[in-house]
Amino acid sequence: MPGADQHPLQHAHALVRLIISKRTAWIFALVPLLLGGILLGVVGEVERQAQPQDNLPDGSQSARAAQLLQDLPEKQGSSAIVAVTSDDRLDQAFLGDLAPQLAELGAVPAGATGPLTLSEDGTAAIAVVPIPDRTVTDPDVVVDDLRESLADVAPEGIDVQVTGPAAVQADISKVFEGADMRLLLVTMAVVAILLVVTYRSPILWIIPLLVVGVADRIAAVGATHLLDRAGLPWDGTTQGILSVLVFGAGTNYALLLISRYRDELRIHRDRRDAMARALPRTAEAVLASATTVVVGLLTLLLSVTPSTRGLGLSCAAGIVVAAFFALVVLPAVLVSFDRWIFWPKRPKVGETQLVDAPTVWRRIGTVVSKRPTAIALATVIGLGVLATGALSASTGLDKTELFIDEPEAISAANRLSESFPAGLTSPTTIVTRADAQQVTEAAEDVDTVVSARPSEAVRGVSRIDVVFDAEPGSEESEDATRSLRDALCEYDATYVVGDAAEAIDQADGAQRDRVLIMPLILGLVCIALIVLLRSVVASVILALAVVMTYAASLGASWLVFSTVFDFPAIDNTVALFAFLFLVALGVDYSIFLVTRAWEETTSVGSRQGMLRALAATGGVITSAGILLAAVFAALGVLPLVVLAQLGTVICIGVLLDTFVVRTLLVPSMAQILGDRFWWPRRIPEPHQPAAPSESYAVSAPTGPRPGR
Repeated sequence: MPGADQHPLQHAHALVRLIISKRTAWIFALVPLLLGGILLGVVGEVERQAQPQDNLPDGSQSARAAQLLQDLPEKQGSSAIVAVTSDDRLDQAFLGDLAPQLAELGAVPAGATGPLTLSEDGTAAIAVVPIPDRTVTDPDVVVDDLRESLADVAPEGIDVQVTGPAAVQADISKVFEGADMRLLLVTMAVVAILLVVTYRSPILWIIPLLVVGVADRIAAVGATHLLDRAGLPWDGTTQGILSVLVFGAGTNYALLLISRYRDELRIHRDRRDAMARALPRTAEAVLASATTVVVGLLTLLLSVTPSTRGLGLSCAAGIVVAAFFALVVLPAVLVSFDRWIFWPKRPKVGETQLVDAPTVWRRIGTVVSKRPTAIALATVIGLGVLATGALSASTGLDKTELFIDEPEAISAANRLSESFPAGLTSPTTIVTRADAQQVTEAAEDVDTVVSARPSEAVRGVSRIDVVFDAEPGSEESEDATRSLRDALCEYDATYVVGDAAEAIDQADGAQRDRVLIMPLILGLVCIALIVLLRSVVASVILALAVVMTYAASLGASWLVFSTVFDFPAIDNTVALFAFLFLVALGVDYSIFLVTRAWEETTSVGSRQGMLRALAATGGVITSAGILLAAVFAALGVLPLVVLAQLGTVICIGVLLDTFVVRTLLVPSMAQILGDRFWWPRRIPEPHQPAAPSESYAVSAPTGPRPGR
């Protein structure tokens, strides 16, 4: 009898029949794959150069100064520092020969006259080389050419390296050279191995990998065009996270569908009848999951940082593509093949279904049913203990701490800090439309300022290079920047920028985003769960469970970061991104469990329904969780600390959600609450499961078909 509790795709009976029918299945299987190939070959991704404001919060001093500098006619961009170092005193003859070459490059003094500034101990010299804005030429190319031209000029015992802001940015860019392909290959290899282990079939794994792989490439192309139209930035980090997310979520959806399809093949002789039964039931869980993820991702559009907004929109589009391919393309591809694709373990009619099989998950469910209160309490305490590790975590990484493997720009800067006053290798800049002389005098009155040198004003805009008596990246450097900003606050259109200033602005922007977006994500996901599950109690339990998982994973990750990898802090963006992905993705497995539990509840009651759901979904959800954790861990192939940290937090969180929350906490809470777990949803009278020929099947089997 139709009612409020019918499954969504039961109302789309015609669509289900169309997707899996003998005549049209190949259209839904091949056309999206072929169109995806054509799209990739003809359209391709939009190319884009990073801009200074991409990672700077809107309205911050750093962002305003970057915009002001971009408006100048000479388009002067960043700067590089040529570092000449040696263990002994530098050869004056060599420095004399090098000076004309640096002068030709436009080198300017950094605290002294002439293109080269010699340290007091005589073991180091520097020259500042202006780097044009990327509208003139690519700064990364300029830095590479500079390094190449200087590589062979130094005699034995003398190192000539390039550091400074432009060199650091060039080294960050190098991290992403070929990164998309490297990350894609590692992700595909991880997925392929885990699919083979999961299905124990040398054939079946190819189908979901192919479908999800095409979905990933279409999502990558579509996202760049979407962001280009929306005027939002993206970079290698955006594309890397998007690829991992599409592969992880898409493969999870595929695992869920194939598991249900294989289970239905044990009842139905005709594979299309089996898919007609499996697809609507799977679609309910997948659509619920995808909806919560998309809703969570779209909250990032409220961020003050452009790159974060771009990440949210691109990943939301990627989830939509992944869900479409899992619910439309994959079913059509699967029913185009006979049961032999499951070889060597082809499902046979009459075999025991997962809900009744004596699996390890059935035994776990029995243990949970006997002591639900003790298990729930122990689980909550265990997660709380892990979460305490986050209380001692430090946040905020300096630019010198971004890399796992130290590049030339960082090593050269560290060497120069041994010979020059603190702050000389990482100068702070004042950009102002006010009187440059007055601003310079005000800056020099700040205690931590060693020197302040104004440049010639252009269109009323002046640059003043400031050197602090503070180590770059230190708290003292940030305190000095704040003091300088306070001293100059009375001057109109005057902004203090530099590494320390950007770190301050990014930390403030990240804090603002966390305060606004994290509660919003949790609230919207909770509302989405209530709408989809129609149970307030179950939705609140699932939402609180993933919050505990997030806190526990962050605490456990900090212990790993501080003791194993010796990371000094957690990047400002990790907390927000990890919360988003763990709340949105982590709740998926509980959704998969709870939607199946409701289906079983209508037949055997609340408590037994949850235990049968655990038995039926335990294997596939565990496989999906391990796969998703491994896919996010693949972010570690890119030598950036922030991606390694993000991948680690999500990996630990997904494993906790898979093996602790979904396996122990949610089932135990269902056993404690019974029918109240579903409040205010009305529990129907228990009835026998529907027969295989129920109304939304494509067609009833006409007779035995052993070959199928």
